[in-house]
Amino acid sequence: MKAYVKQHEGNVSFLQQDLTESGSAAKVITNAVGTWGSLDILVNNAGVQIRNNILDYKDEDWQNVIEINLNATYYMAHEAAKVMTEQGSGKIINIGSMQSYRAGKNIFPYAASKHGVVGITRAYTDALAPYNIQVNALSPGYIRTDMTKVLEEDPIRGREIKGHIPSGEWGVLENLMGPLIFLASEASDYVTGISLPVDGGYLLR
Repeated sequence: MKAYVKQHEGNVSFLQQDLTESGSAAKVITNAVGTWGSLDILVNNAGVQIRNNILDYKDEDWQNVIEINLNATYYMAHEAAKVMTEQGSGKIINIGSMQSYRAGKNIFPYAASKHGVVGITRAYTDALAPYNIQVNALSPGYIRTDMTKVLEEDPIRGREIKGHIPSGEWGVLENLMGPLIFLASEASDYVTGISLPVDGGYLLR
């Protein structure tokens, strides 16, 4: 990735950080501002999913998923807001899911966390709009990733999902790029507080 960015006359910097550690959000934001001088866009895309049936779900699995998917989203946005309110501008994009709208009977903390992401998005929108900060959520449909591989390859559930999508195909990561760029750009300056599904029409059915 670094080579690609440099090839196109850009610069990139990386920081590896466990977002479950105390103070990690402040460390990430401080590093970004120290490196680039400002903080214009935050994309909260750290996420994890653990599948199990209701009777066998472990407390620690619930806690781990909530810590990454929901708590880290809150803390990162909180630290970003401190910088962006001083600037008088900024974009915060939280990554939701189809499970922001659906039940998810075998992924209880994931469903709860992704519902929560939409709630956090709306709350931050209301609080930060006076500072010219737009806060939105991007909610991918069924996208081919390492996380969804086992689901797509399931001979029953994978076929059900594909048949439920009006476009007839699972999405790919490239399908998210345009909507993400829109939410991160000046084109969305009057768009805030939404959860944008990118799902091939899945939620229509």
